[in-house]
Amino acid sequence: MKGLILTAGKGTRLRPLTYTKPKPLLPVANQPVINYGIDHLYNIGIREIGIVIQPNDEEIFKNHVQSSTKKDIRFHYIYQYEQKGIAHAVGKAEDFIGSDSFVLLLGDNLIEEPLDLLMESFHKADIHGAVLVTKVEHPKDYGIAEIEDGKIKTLVEKPVNPKSDLAVIGAYIFNGNIFKAIHAISPSARGEYEITDAIQWMINHGYSINYTNTNKPTFDVGTLERWLEANQWMLKKSPTQSYDDFEEEITRNSIIIPPVIIGENCKISNSIIGPYVSIESGVTIKKCTLKNSIVLQGSCLKNVPYEITDSVFGERAKLIGKKIKKNTIYGVFGDESTLHFSNSKKKKEE
Repeated sequence: MKGLILTAGKGTRLRPLTYTKPKPLLPVANQPVINYGIDHLYNIGIREIGIVIQPNDEEIFKNHVQSSTKKDIRFHYIYQYEQKGIAHAVGKAEDFIGSDSFVLLLGDNLIEEPLDLLMESFHKADIHGAVLVTKVEHPKDYGIAEIEDGKIKTLVEKPVNPKSDLAVIGAYIFNGNIFKAIHAISPSARGEYEITDAIQWMINHGYSINYTNTNKPTFDVGTLERWLEANQWMLKKSPTQSYDDFEEEITRNSIIIPPVIIGENCKISNSIIGPYVSIESGVTIKKCTLKNSIVLQGSCLKNVPYEITDSVFGERAKLIGKKIKKNTIYGVFGDESTLHFSNSKKKKEE
């Protein structure tokens, strides 16, 4: 069995950060999102993984993925020149998949549920596909599955009148019949080839689709809020840390409130860090209060009199303050951005 991870989306809701780095390579607890999916595939024995990418992204994926994951995995890069939906992206991998069955993951999704149960549901007799589902509060926003006799009867993308509250959440297993479905379907009203339409085509033509229900957390790291929420979740899962876990030369005269993760070659002084803060390598933080935030590598935060919260700082971003009254700020700072601020007022022109 092979693995397939889709990563060619544009990530428009996380711009400007996704102008310089594909969304699946953004870090959660200092690991690229895609790495968690790769670990899931590795843990069920998959050693050959296709990654569907935009053509210009191959080098950056090679640098990030192949240097930070298991050495016995073979990666194949598959180009999607136009972004026309999940089914369209899967179709681009037909030559790579060949006659094998495969596990499909979305590169910007974090799923806590191991894939073992989904694999078991796929390997039952006369099953041609399996999907992971979970209960959601707003089913009109998802692809919703209607269950009958233990199998999926219908699957509708963002239904006006949902027939259940079970949403498909980005983990699938298929045999080669999915490609027949992809070739047969037409674009949806929004101009995309929907994976839900392809699965429904299989059901309509006598193929059986099984499912596994999970009540464990899942995250689509597609907005700032969900990215920070996923980061909180992963930090909570990490071993509990205390101030003593960080070397004095890294966190000089600082208070660390767990959970916090700090990368290599960082310099932090006279600051309060945490809870829920991820700091990548090469970051400098001086005289700051920082919580529930993500700081990418090479950034510099100095002399900030505000409490910084619910924020993301891109690579080599700078936030440099002068003497002003304490308050709170929040926002997204793109790669190589700089923000200087002061409360000094210019004299009115005569």
